[in-house]
Amino acid sequence: MPRDAQCQVETDGSALVRLTGWLDHTNAETVRSALLTRLGDHAGPVVVDLSELRITDPTARAVFSEVRRAVADWPAADLLVCDPAGGWTVDGAPVWPSPEVALAGLPSDGAVTADLPPSVGAARQARELVADGCARWGLPDLIEPGAIAVTEMVNNVVAHARTPMTVRLAPGHHVLRLAVRDHSPHTPRFSGVAPLTSAGGRGLLLIDTVSRRWGCTPLPEGKLVWAVLDGEDEAALAG
Repeated sequence: MPRDAQCQVETDGSALVRLTGWLDHTNAETVRSALLTRLGDHAGPVVVDLSELRITDPTARAVFSEVRRAVADWPAADLLVCDPAGGWTVDGAPVWPSPEVALAGLPSDGAVTADLPPSVGAARQARELVADGCARWGLPDLIEPGAIAVTEMVNNVVAHARTPMTVRLAPGHHVLRLAVRDHSPHTPRFSGVAPLTSAGGRGLLLIDTVSRRWGCTPLPEGKLVWAVLDGEDEAALAG
């Protein structure tokens, strides 16, 4: 039998991923990429079932902590690990005894998602999504900065990636988390303030200005650009 860990998604849109085979340092990166892709495509936490996986190298378990850290600022994203053997944690989070137990604890709502084409009207639709979400979640101070950030994220896809995109947002404790996932391998480069003679390059500066933190996660098929906006930052500016 080949020493290979396979990532199998139960159904389209499912929160459950099953890993089968063997996991060691030689295929940990393959597993990492598969899990990040599923988290990028799924609105909410993902449950990974290890009941049919043999971990032959204990250090390979670190891949689950790495994935969890990578998605910590994504909207409503998390990785819940199920291992009947138990006896270990993922970044301090418990390892669940079964997928059923983990799935039972998932929130019923959280992220708001919209699939948009790479067209001029996409930014307007994304701003409406932010305005509606912030109003629903009691984050009125983040409507304007959220609209600025999501506009620049979407416009970057329209101008450069030119692929369909998924816009996702979710609330946190006084924060708004935004993400735009596209299917282009080209990652944005931010080098600080653009020269006055530059015809562009200010989109990422605007995202950096209104966000507490932001980043870009490369995926096997594209990337996900994310940002975290903090209501306390806006309150401090208003004061």
